[in-house]
Amino acid sequence: QIQLVESGGGLVQPGGSLKLTCAASGMQDYDEMGWFRQAPGNKRELVATTSGDRTNYADSVKGRFIISRDNAKNTVYLQMTSLKPEDTARYYCRLNRWGSLYYGQGTQVTVSS
Repeated sequence: QIQLVESGGGLVQPGGSLKLTCAASGMQDYDEMGWFRQAPGNKRELVATTSGDRTNYADSVKGRFIISRDNAKNTVYLQMTSLKPEDTARYYCRLNRWGSLYYGQGTQVTVSS
């Protein structure tokens, strides 16, 4: 059974950092894992994904965010630095297993002074 639980969100000032964690029970090494976000009034958008040795980032976060995974711990991380107000959103962990998609409940990130 797949269950995704995100944590690590909060309120941070512009320029600050946060590290999000996704506890992914049922995750397998071959699953694509990713982080997505959704701001009020906007569609959910890709932030970053990782599969095998490959990573993919939205242009808006390249050079600022790093996605990583620890398969032994069934955990996925998103290290976010140089945060901007436009990064404010609810962040969701996603597991993609051969096209079947699973999301967690999300964690709120607010970037504001």
